[in-house]
Amino acid sequence: MLLRILVSAALMILLGFLPIQGWVRFAAYMLPYLVVGWDILWRAALGIKNKQVFDENFLMAVATIGALVLAVTGNGDYTEAIAVMLFYQTGELFQSYAVGKSRRSIAQLMDIRPDYANRIVGDDLETVDPEEVEIGSVLEVRPGEKVPIDGIVLSGSSSLNTVALTGESIPRDVAPGDAVISGCINLSGALRIRTTKEFGESTVAKILDLVENASSRKSRSEAFISRFAAIYTPAVCLSALTLAVIPPLIWGNWSLWLYRALSFLVVSCPCALVISIPMAFFGGLGGASNAGILIKGSNYLEALAKVDTVVFDKTGTLTQGVFQVSGIRHAAMEEDKILQYAALAEIASSHPISKSLMAAWGGVADRSRVCDIQEISGEGVTAMVDGVAVAVGNRRLMARFGLEAPADDAMGTTVHVAVDGKYAGAISISDALKPAARDAMAALKNAGIRRTVMLTGDNAAAASAIASQLGITEFHASLLPGQKVEHLEALLEGKSGRGTLAFVGDGINDAPVLSRADIGIAMGALGSDAAIESADVVLMDDDPRKIAKAIRIARKCIGIVYQNTVFAIGIKLLCLVLTALGITGMWLAIFADVGVMVLAVLNAIRALFVKHV
Repeated sequence: MLLRILVSAALMILLGFLPIQGWVRFAAYMLPYLVVGWDILWRAALGIKNKQVFDENFLMAVATIGALVLAVTGNGDYTEAIAVMLFYQTGELFQSYAVGKSRRSIAQLMDIRPDYANRIVGDDLETVDPEEVEIGSVLEVRPGEKVPIDGIVLSGSSSLNTVALTGESIPRDVAPGDAVISGCINLSGALRIRTTKEFGESTVAKILDLVENASSRKSRSEAFISRFAAIYTPAVCLSALTLAVIPPLIWGNWSLWLYRALSFLVVSCPCALVISIPMAFFGGLGGASNAGILIKGSNYLEALAKVDTVVFDKTGTLTQGVFQVSGIRHAAMEEDKILQYAALAEIASSHPISKSLMAAWGGVADRSRVCDIQEISGEGVTAMVDGVAVAVGNRRLMARFGLEAPADDAMGTTVHVAVDGKYAGAISISDALKPAARDAMAALKNAGIRRTVMLTGDNAAAASAIASQLGITEFHASLLPGQKVEHLEALLEGKSGRGTLAFVGDGINDAPVLSRADIGIAMGALGSDAAIESADVVLMDDDPRKIAKAIRIARKCIGIVYQNTVFAIGIKLLCLVLTALGITGMWLAIFADVGVMVLAVLNAIRALFVKHV
């Protein structure tokens, strides 16, 4: 395209110095005209053939051919028709560059698709297409290679680069027993993994499908532009025809009014709107994807920009979902001794609370020190530890042995411990806040979110403590999953104005609420099928600060859309009026048209840059 533009411009300048007249002059000037504009004429002809007449190619073809006719019958100035084509094709070249830049941004994400998998069969290693790998196959992933399919590490340890999925550059260390997901790049040691999914169900396949189909879910703004263009183009063609016929019937001078009508057609082309609006959405979706934020469509991007209420699930969203010992109360013996007895009594359990007790004690899990372990459903466990009777559980278990556990309002879960028939103390176990949770709430406040609400199945004391630490004034505790939906329904009914409500969950057990909210945001969802399926926005890492970033990206994108819409329509209407009145000619008309398109496209490109949003 660039070569054609340069050749055509050079020929037009050269012909201006040659003393040629008549049909020879016409034939000579047709050469640069066809060099730069043959494809527009061809597309216009195909549009007429396919009964899709009214597009920018048709408008440019009619306008420039009309200018050539005027040149033949008038003063022989063919440069205007050629210049109009040159201006237009220069604008198209600029547009194709901008679109290419936007698509390359998406292509960087598409690069996460693995090209092959190294499958181990017996003692042999064979390279196969990832789609041919079955569940349960053993694969080898060497340093520098992509993990082709989700699986579990069997042997080896390494660091994985997850930046293409999460937008974060910090590597993730993995060892035998850890889950790994497709799309990550192995940085150091060789790994052997056993696949847990087929390629079509793997994380990378779901993400690629989500991104590739995001542009098919159009926003109201895009739908408006499509409807506007469908009505606008025939309307301006009819207006141009009226301008060419009615005034000369009244005042005469057919060539003058035909020239104005052709200029009117040139300036009427709605390129700036039709190109820049979808590009702004495409850029916003691509920029968000590169930041580890997957938005399923421009309709969700538009709704996200209007969020004024954010509702959070607590566990796994604001907290780490990992139980930790937060304190020991009412101790009747050394605290370390209480932890030791409790941890050893729970040695046979895989419950998270049992693991937290062992982690807090930090001793060696020596099963030879424990015998006669009995689990009492709904109450706790009893065991003989070093020949001493130990009971670990709730108040009901203490009552079973005739012991009265002190009232305790500590945050989280309270585990009571009895040793040798006597009450020994209470261990408080709670879910720790995520390191970035406070910053995330501050970021939402700075983003203008007027209301934050927390829903949790934990007791009121635990919920109140978390809410106060984060500055959340409204919370609802002790909720079952169905009750979370009911509370969300009530919040939706109480909305005022045009604002939308977003629900943020961990994507595992919050699918019903994620689906019901105006915008469902699943965070910490790396590898979570439930999140990718049920949420509208998927944050691919565990950073709650990206909620505010997603909202800011959406607002920036929608702001660009509104700016381009007002600017393009406003300038277009002004130029149409000036052209109809004869104040501007065809040169200025096409310059204004291409200029508006270039400025609108430049503005739309800003949606790609979200790093510092």
